[in-house]
Amino acid sequence: MNALKTLAIALSCTLFASCMDSGYDEPNLNEPPYGNNDITETNVISIADLKARFSNTISGNMMEQITEDLQIKGVVTGNDIQGNIYNEVSIDDGTAAFIICIAQGGLYGYLPVGQEILVSLKDLYIGAYGQQGEIGTPYTNASGRTYVSRMSRMLWNQHFKLIGMGGHTVTPIEFDKTKIKKSTADAQYLAENCGRLMVLKNVVLTDADGTAAFAPDDGSVTLVSNCANRAIEGYNTSVIVLRTSSYADFANDPMPTGPVDITGIFTRYNNTWQILLRTVDDIKPASSN
Repeated sequence: MNALKTLAIALSCTLFASCMDSGYDEPNLNEPPYGNNDITETNVISIADLKARFSNTISGNMMEQITEDLQIKGVVTGNDIQGNIYNEVSIDDGTAAFIICIAQGGLYGYLPVGQEILVSLKDLYIGAYGQQGEIGTPYTNASGRTYVSRMSRMLWNQHFKLIGMGGHTVTPIEFDKTKIKKSTADAQYLAENCGRLMVLKNVVLTDADGTAAFAPDDGSVTLVSNCANRAIEGYNTSVIVLRTSSYADFANDPMPTGPVDITGIFTRYNNTWQILLRTVDDIKPASSN
């Protein structure tokens, strides 16, 4: 009797396994596991062209839905790998850069620096926060103000496609110091380059004394929206700052003293440059050249 029961169970398992096998397709190991692989390049425009088309919307801190079947293609230059950039990636196509807002952590896992992506813009929203161009969806804050913010992970997954498996070399553009004075920034340079990966060479952080940290949450520095804005010697903080989140992995690391080269995503808040380090390794002793 026990033998018959064992045989019946074995036959049932075999039949169940056969049914399961016949109901599923074999995975396509040649396609990336993220994004929408059905997107094809049909109407790609440059990021500089995108910024020009929506310049009034961006400069006016407004927002509008993209109704044309437009696409942009670019290489990831910044992500959330050490927590200083939150729910965003920056992409650059050589003409300009743009910020894409995504409500998802761990973006660096499938959008590493050097990964090229194709983005279908139709039905997404374009706008600005502090005149920094962003792509996402509408968000209304507690004060009733609506602006472009983070799109859901599911929506984002429908609108982008990975191109290749990364590996693009990403080199920062040297920031032109002649485009900023002690208390003013060149408006055109700011508009054209905000969002790009750049490097500001041979500068000194005003508050760096060997112990002062980037963005400690201990009351030693004023935090604005959970971020510390650190001054750079020779420039007013209304013109340029090093901006670090108190949630960054390196928030409590001491700032380096002496002349340094600062690489990061150079965003803007109205007329102020805000440098966002991607990792603590983005700030190094000043090079000799």
